[in-house]
Amino acid sequence: MKFHEIKLPYTIHCAIPAALLAACLVILAVVIILPGDRLPLLPPPVVSDVDDNDNGSGNLSSSSCNIFKGEWVPDDRGAPPRYTTETCPVIHGHYDCTRYGRPDLEFLRWRWRPDGCELPHLDAARFLRAARGRSMAFVGDSLARNQMHSLVCLLSRAETPSPWTNVATASQQQHASFSYRFERHGFTVASFWSPFLVRAVETDTEGVGMWSLHLDEPDADGWAARAGEFDYVVISAGSWFFRPSMFHEHGGRLVGCNGCLTPNVTDLTLRYSLRKAFRTALRAAATAGDGERRRRRDRTVVVRTLSPSHYENGRWDGDGDCARMRPVRRGGWEMNAVEKEMYAIQAEEFAAAARRETEGEGVRMMLLDATEAMAMRPDAHPSRYRLWQPDRFNVSRDCLHWCLPGAMDACNDMLLHMLLR
Repeated sequence: MKFHEIKLPYTIHCAIPAALLAACLVILAVVIILPGDRLPLLPPPVVSDVDDNDNGSGNLSSSSCNIFKGEWVPDDRGAPPRYTTETCPVIHGHYDCTRYGRPDLEFLRWRWRPDGCELPHLDAARFLRAARGRSMAFVGDSLARNQMHSLVCLLSRAETPSPWTNVATASQQQHASFSYRFERHGFTVASFWSPFLVRAVETDTEGVGMWSLHLDEPDADGWAARAGEFDYVVISAGSWFFRPSMFHEHGGRLVGCNGCLTPNVTDLTLRYSLRKAFRTALRAAATAGDGERRRRRDRTVVVRTLSPSHYENGRWDGDGDCARMRPVRRGGWEMNAVEKEMYAIQAEEFAAAARRETEGEGVRMMLLDATEAMAMRPDAHPSRYRLWQPDRFNVSRDCLHWCLPGAMDACNDMLLHMLLR
């Protein structure tokens, strides 16, 4: 599988408008019930209460709670990892922390427990039965791919997928996209490399790495041309918007930039590009495909909110590291101001898209609000315990991506619980 250098965020300082943070509380719900053995969908992020002595297997009763609010609690210390390199064909060296020398397994011994209830671990056999004949695409950057690998590994416990196939177009071969198929169940999982979600062209490959972003044009040569083929489209992106870039709209007209330091060009910052890119991507995901598929109203678009980096005692490009060995308690990790504002923008754009699709009787929109849970896991990154490829990935400590197996699996527990409700 083809991986390439990931440049982590530049340092930015800003203040957070209070109005933007209010959007973090918005989650819109649409109840859909489908017949037969197709996946029933209930977007509200709730699970039922369980007995206090439940072991996480999910003995559910009647009332509900928010699966995104909770704590990481010790898992069964005698349980083996949910998968390993030997049992899963996907784990890339960038995420395979145990193979590359991580001395402890403490990061595997925690599970996400929502307040007042339990979130069961994904039941791979049950999900594959319910998802028979369907397909799911993860769209975004390397963290979207990180989540896709987690899902394939979790489902591999019930069926080994066929070897990956390259689904990239000719113009995408530098950053290949892949798909895996679970043949017995007719279920396909794909990832599409599109770190800005919109059409992006690298215009300076040797200097600062300047990009030209066409913020009102979905990535038509990549995921946007294929989104109509998928029943579920999971969108996540964030860290690449820190990169210097020129912003284009309305047929290619230059409207501003982020960090370009160019005379007579207004620096609109990454907030502008992130908002416009998410708005364009959500519209494209909702309307992709021919008229017949849109009339069937059977596509679900999911936004996974950002997961923060956890660099301490230095910068990402210096001595910064993530050496903790335990999760932190709620409120124990403070995201920086820019991450908080990015999260607010994602929540706002999701709310606007969900409202638009609800009013127009369009596709289902779901928010996988995993930011708080992932903020509590500074212990679960690869750090230096990963495949070292200085020609492709020259950051000495990786505190952005997630070890597999590990904390990212909880995001898929959340996602598939939402789909199976």
